[in-house]
Amino acid sequence: MTEPRDRADRDDGLESEVRRIVDDLSLDERLHLMSGDGKWLRGNLEMAERYNAEPLVAGELPRHGLPGIRFTDGPRGVVMGAATAFPAAMARAATFDPTLEERVGDAIGVEGRALGANLFAGVCINLVRHPAWGRAQETYGEDSHLLGAMGVALTRGVRPHLLVCVKHFAVNRMENSRMWVDVRVDERDLHDLYLPHFRAVVDEGAESVMSAYNTLNGERCGQHHHLLTQVLKEQWGFDGFVMSDFTFGITSAAKAANGGLDMEMPFRMHFGRLRRLVRSGAVPGSRVADAAARVVRAQLRLRGRGEPARYTPEAVACPGHRALSREAAARGMVLLRNEPVAGAPVLPLDLATIRSVAVVGRLASLPNIGDLGSSQVHPPEVVTLLDGLQAAGTAHGFEVTYDDGTDPAAAAAVAGAADVAVVVVGSTFRDEGEYLLKAGGDRTSLRLRTADEDLVQRVARAQPRTVAVLMGGSSFVTDRWHHLVPGLLMAWYPGMEGGHALADVLRGAVEPQGRLPLTWPASGNDLPPFRRFARRITYGPLFGYRMREATGQRPSFPFGFGLGYAPVVWGAPVLAEVGDRPGDDGRVEVRVRVELTAPAGRDAVEVVQVYVPEVLGTHPAPLRTLRGFARAEVPAGTTVPVEVALTVPPGAAEVLVGPSSDPDALVVVPLS
Repeated sequence: MTEPRDRADRDDGLESEVRRIVDDLSLDERLHLMSGDGKWLRGNLEMAERYNAEPLVAGELPRHGLPGIRFTDGPRGVVMGAATAFPAAMARAATFDPTLEERVGDAIGVEGRALGANLFAGVCINLVRHPAWGRAQETYGEDSHLLGAMGVALTRGVRPHLLVCVKHFAVNRMENSRMWVDVRVDERDLHDLYLPHFRAVVDEGAESVMSAYNTLNGERCGQHHHLLTQVLKEQWGFDGFVMSDFTFGITSAAKAANGGLDMEMPFRMHFGRLRRLVRSGAVPGSRVADAAARVVRAQLRLRGRGEPARYTPEAVACPGHRALSREAAARGMVLLRNEPVAGAPVLPLDLATIRSVAVVGRLASLPNIGDLGSSQVHPPEVVTLLDGLQAAGTAHGFEVTYDDGTDPAAAAAVAGAADVAVVVVGSTFRDEGEYLLKAGGDRTSLRLRTADEDLVQRVARAQPRTVAVLMGGSSFVTDRWHHLVPGLLMAWYPGMEGGHALADVLRGAVEPQGRLPLTWPASGNDLPPFRRFARRITYGPLFGYRMREATGQRPSFPFGFGLGYAPVVWGAPVLAEVGDRPGDDGRVEVRVRVELTAPAGRDAVEVVQVYVPEVLGTHPAPLRTLRGFARAEVPAGTTVPVEVALTVPPGAAEVLVGPSSDPDALVVVPLS
């Protein structure tokens, strides 16, 4: 594990070498460091054929031993080569397990280095303000604390091997209009709600920040002096480099350079005018020297990092990484309903009595691992959900029949003839993802397609033991039909081993452990304003579970919710410790302890969550806000103590502890 930037890397020797190299550079060499090295026409043709098939190089200067920034995208894994496709970031967020995410980061770092990259631009931590956002699948949910914890964990895993770029800075959470939408945000809301997770990852040591396409309060993020220079570089002390989002990330070379952008990616377009602008004085030479120093510093920091013996072709999509993908997929699946049928919960499947399983739905047989935009990974193979259940059937002695659901009546007949039915519905790249000509973009509805809702209802009427499995990257509105199915499981976009992971969960080899990283609204719930092709929008302080509390509305499934096969018995939470002195930011350290008991016969998993009533941004009243969590494994028939460390603002009178944000599940713990 690497140390945070403020404890490592900042040594006099490094800074002396950075100054020496920059002082020796000509103006043209300094400008060369400030953009991608490829040719615009040729590069775009190559990316149209396959995006980022090889590292995208920027700022290579062999004369000084600088290999350049060698970029690979993410976050599902390395987009180059035939790499391991991990579950989508949203699925990994559902694990509430930063330790697991750090292991994923380590695997990504190894594969990226083996494929020739030295920078991973896959730490995507844009907050999901509205679940219709098409690229919600690429991030970690609606809560800043969870986003920060998971982004920090991924950064820790990747940094021993690659430079880390965090994106998209900032307030990027609309896809179809991302190139032009002007996002209006009050400064208090910006700093309290929309930026803290970015600061957490920057403080962890990310060497690069990618700016967003959208404008913020009237200025494009890629040329936003207040955001990039005053906040990021001056207030936060960031000494890495800022790169633009690709191709259309800026509109003015002078505004971008003076605003704090250090590198235009992936080619020199607007920054081709920088030489003239420097000569005329429109862009100070000192600004160019600073940008060059930041890019040089990042490249020098990578020297000495790494484990060369691991960076072999055999490391890419190796058995160990595939097993990790399977583990992450299984642990991120969220069990939302598990009602009794004939006196026993429908899951896990009782393999002693079940002889036939009907699998229904077109998505079951598709390699459905996420959108086809810049985050697309190209694994050597994908185990579909149908593949995984068929393999489990062969291994454990039950027959699997399949119907794609095109004819709902025929599918219902197949389901009715089996002992249990698994109906797979949800989204694909055609419904959500990066907004491209071929497909994707923001969702038009939070509901399933009408045909999918009809299919679920027909199968459920024909087969009492029906488990609905949802695939997708964000919330669904399910309250028209979810009460009809005894079993409901969210599988997300589960990566290349998703089929095996689903079979592991359904047959009980793996306990359901996922918790929702974003709220699933009910019909009629208020949501923040969202128009797919908006020219201008205001982002306020209310969204997600905080909006549910402020409006007094009940969601279908709350943030942090998820069931297990072995229900955990909670002991009364108690205050374990309060720090004597507030921290540098005025906050006070607090620890909360709870005891969890698993029933005999089955190990259990729980996520203990601690919320603090807090006034944030422009909303005048305190609202419950996640400030700490801990994942606990509880062996069967035992009791384990769990402590959650968190910080609270001065003057806080209480914290609330429970298994989700549901107010009925939370217990108040006074702080005095």
